[in-house]
Amino acid sequence: MNLMWKIVISFTLVLLAGCQSEEAQQDSAPPWVKTFVIQPRSGAERVLSGTVRARHEMPIAFRINGRIEQRAVDAGQRVKSGTLLFALDPSDLEKELDARKAEVSAAKTAISVAEADVVRGHDLLKKEFISQQSLDRFNLVKREAQERMNAALARLEQAKNALTYARLTAESDGLLTEVTGEQGEVVAAGQSIAILAKEGELEVELFFPEEMKPPASGLVMPRNGKPIPLKLREVAGAADAVSHTWRARYSVRASGDKLALGNIVRAIFKRVEKSPDSLEVPLAALDERGGTPRIWVIRDEHAQPLSIELISLGTETALIKTKLSAGSRVIALGTHLLKPGMAVQPLPQ
Repeated sequence: MNLMWKIVISFTLVLLAGCQSEEAQQDSAPPWVKTFVIQPRSGAERVLSGTVRARHEMPIAFRINGRIEQRAVDAGQRVKSGTLLFALDPSDLEKELDARKAEVSAAKTAISVAEADVVRGHDLLKKEFISQQSLDRFNLVKREAQERMNAALARLEQAKNALTYARLTAESDGLLTEVTGEQGEVVAAGQSIAILAKEGELEVELFFPEEMKPPASGLVMPRNGKPIPLKLREVAGAADAVSHTWRARYSVRASGDKLALGNIVRAIFKRVEKSPDSLEVPLAALDERGGTPRIWVIRDEHAQPLSIELISLGTETALIKTKLSAGSRVIALGTHLLKPGMAVQPLPQ
């Protein structure tokens, strides 16, 4: 009986020793690491959403103050040149015109009286009833009456123009993209009450991230049809302080029949990096424990740090410059746990 227990105990000890040996071997095995193949960024494409707009968008406004009596159009309506858009209440303008006509009539009468005084003055001077100084005074009164007449005629012309300004018409064919003026509203001279997009050349308006310079050309992708070339026409002088984006407008270089004003379209651009040999790696691959940015590469089954030049950071990736070539593998996770020369095993891709 004692012999049997000795055999069982001996067998158990052997099993326990074997398990501990296996665990020790497992503990000493190199850890598995996830790797990433770095890619070059020159020639990469960037897809942005843009809005189709007219090359010329003209704010519509009255040239005089007044109250809107008639609104003849609505937003989204196509208009022809000369089409009535808005009309102001003309009652005050008509009274102003009548007053200016009365001024002209009074000025004409004053000229007639002054001319008659000059004629009588010449007769009286011949008879030596008045002096030359008195005749000169009659001539000055006549000249003053003529100047008043000129001023009255100018004011009359202004009143006539103001009456025509009370009717606001389209200066060219186009589409009303926005109409804000309402009947009964009092508006000031120059206050925009509509926007007219002139027919003709179309453009695509886009907003680029602050770190990306708008390319000189690109492609717009209509919902149906082939891509249409784009050419950069203008870029905003400064980035938007709120969105940190650059506004750019691209001319449609081919027929834009498949594009409509206000459409949201996709535009594709070839992104050119500031450094043509820049590489892209995941953010998790960066390690800044050494004071300078670095990444980790696997050499002879051991992790080794490699110093890099950090160009820019994105939401998920970073652009770097280093001696590695495209296609090399770097450790993509857990770099804060690595030590130089540490044995590692790359996970199968």
